[in-house]
Amino acid sequence: MTATAPQTPPTRSVLAGRWIDDWEPEDPGFWQRTGAKVANRNLWASIAVEHVGFSVWTMWSVFVLFMGPEYGLDAAAKFLLVSTASLVGAVLRVPYTFAVARFGGRNWTVISGLLLLVPTVAAAFVLQPGTSYSTFLLMAALAGFGGGNFASSMTNINTFYPEGRKGLALGLNAGGGNIGVAVIQLLALGVIAVAGTSNPRILLAIYIPLIVVVSVWAALKMDNLSSVRNDTGAAGMALRDPHTSVMSFLYIGTFGSFIGYSFAFGLVLQTQFGRTPLEAAAVTFVGPLLGSLIRPVGGWLSDRLGGARVTFWNFLAMALSTLVCIMASGSDSLVLFTMGFIGLFVFSGVGNGSTYKMIPAIFRRRAVAKIAEGADQVRAFHDARRVSGAAIGLISAVGALGGLLINLAFRQSFASTASGVPAFWGFLVFYLVCTAITYALYLRAAPAEVPGRSQLAYARV
Repeated sequence: MTATAPQTPPTRSVLAGRWIDDWEPEDPGFWQRTGAKVANRNLWASIAVEHVGFSVWTMWSVFVLFMGPEYGLDAAAKFLLVSTASLVGAVLRVPYTFAVARFGGRNWTVISGLLLLVPTVAAAFVLQPGTSYSTFLLMAALAGFGGGNFASSMTNINTFYPEGRKGLALGLNAGGGNIGVAVIQLLALGVIAVAGTSNPRILLAIYIPLIVVVSVWAALKMDNLSSVRNDTGAAGMALRDPHTSVMSFLYIGTFGSFIGYSFAFGLVLQTQFGRTPLEAAAVTFVGPLLGSLIRPVGGWLSDRLGGARVTFWNFLAMALSTLVCIMASGSDSLVLFTMGFIGLFVFSGVGNGSTYKMIPAIFRRRAVAKIAEGADQVRAFHDARRVSGAAIGLISAVGALGGLLINLAFRQSFASTASGVPAFWGFLVFYLVCTAITYALYLRAAPAEVPGRSQLAYARV
């Protein structure tokens, strides 16, 4: 049965939100009459909250630039601070994914937005010399609230768009959120340039009211979809599916790299090349900015060329950029190193878009196979959207752990050799492994489907 657009929009309540019961984005008529307008309205409000969430999640990568000798923290201690924020943000992505089904996408976006007041207001009271290191670790952990937003936002937006438009929509949603990293780093550059390194609270004075504004916007503009409520079964199916594990591994290589390098870039410049806080801040925002802006391009390219093809070549480019960083470290060339590092940001951004395009395409391909065997078309595509939405959230959680691994690798590398080169060699090997996996499972010609048997290899996804 084909869903029709409601003649009169359901009543919107600021507290309960608007629940949409009939949502069939794959129906061209429905999409043209109603779907596109509603989906786009939800997308832009979601981007706003996720954008601020990323800024809050990565704010300690900025605050460490303000922490001079008077704070008594060495490079290893600072890497542990940003690693803590990265870890908590990654872990929170799992419950945030389930929260969309429990509370509704719009409702949880508002709640998760307001939760960002906890780490920002708390930091305003303790961000000063003399505060204990354990307190700073707690504040960095609270910043993890911002990391969870991404999973719930992507899970929610995935359900609004048809397959042929998911790549660009998810790319815009993620890219608009990712750019929050560059924005807070750019604002930090302005604060350091104008007011010096003794006034980090100026950033909090900007973000605390902004959190309120975007949360209210989400409350007024977003909707809940009844079809995803209390859908815990989809999460279980996603957990058991081998594609979830494989794509989680690949996403460690793309998004894990992006967020890990976002946390680490400024510290690496200060530690390995002796840059001052102002000199580091003047460069660090460029990589996250370019990586965020190009993420929708990765999704757009994947809509046209296939996510696996884009991902394959992208991992090769990341391996090459890593090799540039190794060579630059050996020759002590700051210019070449910066170019290689920014290349890692750019290609991780493209890969973020392409890997996210692959996820719903994989589950949709399975639905097509089931329909060919006689399954109901509406039911098969509905189940594909359910499971891919849950998989997206889970994959984003595992992928975010890559940020933790990168910062721990840098911490150990600098502690052992006073250089980031050993860490980069490890990253190079990892990217080559990701390249091989992408080719073997998703790019080469897949074997014929075997009825009743799960097939891991899918070509042209």
